[in-house]
Amino acid sequence: MSWEMIFTFIVLGAAVILFLADKLRLDLVAIIVMLALGLSGVLTPSEMLSGFGSTVVILIAGLFIVGEALAQTGISYAVGDKIVQIAGDKEWKLIVLLMLAVASLASVMSVTGSGAIFIPIAIRLANRASISPSRLLLPLAYGALIGGMLTLIGTPPNLVANAELQKAGLEPFNFFIFTPIGLIMLAMAIVHILIYGRFLLPAKNSGNGTTDKGRRTLQSLMKSYDIENKIVRLVVKPDSRLIGETVVSARLRREVGLTLFALERKGNEQNRSGTISVDTETTFEAGDILFGVVDAPLSEAEAVSLGVQITHIDEQDHRLSARELGMADLVIPQESNLVGRTISGAGFRTHHKLSVVGAMRQGKPLHDSFGNTELEFGDQLLVVGDWECIRKLRSYRENFLLLSFPEEMENYLPRRKFAPIALGILAIMLALIIFRMVPSVTAVVLAATAMVCSGCVSPKRAYECINWPSLVLIAGMIPMAPALDKTGGLALLVDHIVAFVGENSPYVMLVALFLLTSIFSQFTSNTATAVLIAPVAFQVAGIMGVRPEPMLMSVAIAASTAFCTPVASPINTLVMGPGNYRFMDYVRIGVPLQILSIFVSALVIPIFLPF
Repeated sequence: MSWEMIFTFIVLGAAVILFLADKLRLDLVAIIVMLALGLSGVLTPSEMLSGFGSTVVILIAGLFIVGEALAQTGISYAVGDKIVQIAGDKEWKLIVLLMLAVASLASVMSVTGSGAIFIPIAIRLANRASISPSRLLLPLAYGALIGGMLTLIGTPPNLVANAELQKAGLEPFNFFIFTPIGLIMLAMAIVHILIYGRFLLPAKNSGNGTTDKGRRTLQSLMKSYDIENKIVRLVVKPDSRLIGETVVSARLRREVGLTLFALERKGNEQNRSGTISVDTETTFEAGDILFGVVDAPLSEAEAVSLGVQITHIDEQDHRLSARELGMADLVIPQESNLVGRTISGAGFRTHHKLSVVGAMRQGKPLHDSFGNTELEFGDQLLVVGDWECIRKLRSYRENFLLLSFPEEMENYLPRRKFAPIALGILAIMLALIIFRMVPSVTAVVLAATAMVCSGCVSPKRAYECINWPSLVLIAGMIPMAPALDKTGGLALLVDHIVAFVGENSPYVMLVALFLLTSIFSQFTSNTATAVLIAPVAFQVAGIMGVRPEPMLMSVAIAASTAFCTPVASPINTLVMGPGNYRFMDYVRIGVPLQILSIFVSALVIPIFLPF
């Protein structure tokens, strides 16, 4: 072996270890891989940067914009509304409808995005049916993952596999080549959940309280975050040192562990302020009644020092007025700018005029100065503020996702009037791809541009909605395949795989590739896995003298079977907190589904794509 081959394998091994360790961001690892291959001389500068000019990267970026337009115009949410209308309260029916609906949406937009849209819908359905959200959220995640198998554009691994055919000058996959296989996999997953998984799905209380009609209340939400007994009602005395101070300058959180979220100002009969939320500019006045959450009970000495009187919270105060204050239950997505920042430093009051009054991690409330806790992917936050500020949260989906919110917000969609235009653009895009009038990347870029020009999504939001870390991950890992090919490492890998599995049975090889891809996809990015294994699958097919399409299809399908761990896919992690799941919940339900997927794929892929 040459030193270039050895070095390339070292870089590949280091990348896999870093992916599995999850200590560095995946996109940063990809950049390091790209730079290592370039600086070492294994690749030329143009080869090193080839991933950023890849049609796969451009195509995926365009799909992010198209998917955002569907969300902004309310088309995505309309699917959920239809389920609400017809679902009723039968658990099996809810599971089937949710999995079918989210899979349909995931076939034309990102798996994570479609799943995120349906999480609050699933919670609302569970509340109305008086069942635990944990009975619906894991099937929802699996439905989203399998939805990516339904079309060519459903998920990046499909496009990666297709790119291997295009690079070789072969006929690319058509738009619906994945559909029959994906539908069989979806039917298999639904039957598995109803017959087997349903009896293992936990019936845990996610901690999300509701009224009898499934509507969330401030009191029940606070109870779910275990802060109901930490709410205090304070009256500002005439000689209080707080008078004239703002919420920021008073430093109540730092000095006494008090997080204020509301203020009642009596005023006079002509100028009665009522209950209002507090922000950074709120100034205290004598007689103000303050509502807040304390890390530990306020002592008499602390109350005297502040110049406040601790008073009894009656039932009316405890419930507060839903006409004056809104609330929202948020979850932090994987690429949020808030990850790694403390709750106090996240700027909710500064940027959103909202107060964070509670936090949960993996379904468990955080205590003891949670304001100083660094946020992690999947953390949940309870925020309180004015109704208008709550409504605006939907415009910031890149930093947090709404899990629950008042039903009045269902009509708050910024670009609802453009829905017919968005539907028309989507239909034209699909027609261009299906009938191959233009290359897929051209059709998607045209659709994305049309969505922006027509007003379905703003130019600013079009840039914001693109998941840049995902694109950098793909672009950074793409040069690994030519590096392996150039140094002879790819041929060496292929020879070893063929020697181990044997070259007489393409069925065994198909299963081996599926198994290898699915195992890696449980712990690291399915896109990165597909980028690494798809070239191997193509070369293996050539050595065995069979067509490459079934081998590449096996890799693409396997990359989407991330069922067994909560870290296998962002959508798995997003449902973990709201569903109050544990690692073993995924193992008990996901491993049998994974095994079924292997056998079903080995059976049906050669039927639709013969060797």
